[in-house]
Amino acid sequence: MGETQLEQYIPVLILLVVAVGLSGTILVSSVLFGKLGRRSRIKDTAYECGMLPIGEGNTRLSVKFYLVAMLFILFDIEVVFLYPWAVVYKEMLAKNANLIFGSMLTFLGILFVGYIYALKKRAFDWKTS
Repeated sequence: MGETQLEQYIPVLILLVVAVGLSGTILVSSVLFGKLGRRSRIKDTAYECGMLPIGEGNTRLSVKFYLVAMLFILFDIEVVFLYPWAVVYKEMLAKNANLIFGSMLTFLGILFVGYIYALKKRAFDWKTS
């Protein structure tokens, strides 16, 4: 019970020392023992799903892909905000019902306007480029 505040950090310090020591040991041993194995040109080539790595490594994607990804993130964040709101809705309803309901309607209204804007801009249409 008479521990000082610094004595409480001793297990964290021990864990840090063990983690740094173990990672250093693993890195040094991989460098030392990795050179001992037989290496050939075929073993050093990149393996990509059984295909030979010929051509450019990364292909260009359409802007539509990124647009759909950003829209997914937008509506995914909506669910992240809606779930906690639904969990505490009953408790907050007793305190200030109009404020909580109005704020969520405003939030959903703004998202609905964004959804209508995305529909007007044909962001969900995969056929166009």
